Amino acid sequence: MKKLILTLAICIATISLSNAQIIPSFQFGLKGGMNLTSLSKSGTFASNNNAGYLGGIWMRFGALGFNFQPEAYITGKNVTVDGIERKFTSVDVPLLIGGKIGAFGFGARFYTGPVVSFAINKDQNYGSAAGSITSLNYKNQNYAWQVGTGVDIRSLSVDLRYEAGLSKQDYGSGSTKINLFNLSLAYKLF
Repeated sequence: MKKLILTLAICIATISLSNAQIIPSFQFGLKGGMNLTSLSKSGTFASNNNAGYLGGIWMRFGALGFNFQPEAYITGKNVTVDGIERKFTSVDVPLLIGGKIGAFGFGARFYTGPVVSFAINKDQNYGSAAGSITSLNYKNQNYAWQVGTGVDIRSLSVDLRYEAGLSKQDYGSGSTKINLFNLSLAYKLF
């Protein structure tokens, strides 16, 4: 009898978790956080870390435990090229594919996908960067690949990502691929 009750409880739990993942869903929200392009052994907030910021919107379309998560956010990045610290701002557009386990507003996610960064600098303002996005003008933009994980607690999400640069950014005195870590907090509006 105990085995029957245990088997029944496991089946109910499995069905509950799988039903939470089968139903198609759409989510939309805001996110903000920080990025680090350099990590120091002396701690996360050490002065030799190149810290930046990010803020924007995200959407998530999902069913069957998998999801597609496009995002758009403004990010400030600080990099060191040939010993000189460079700061710039960009519009980043990640297109992430991943999965989720969990139910009832709690869960863990994993994802990966490409990122296109449209630089906003002295030669390009926000309007022209947005124009490059909508006209699909990807020339001279930065390409990267993100991989990460996240935790959902009801309407809040915490994400940790690594972004590996695929193309080099030119800074006049030199060029470099940008590799960074993102830590962000997101809020689901609906």
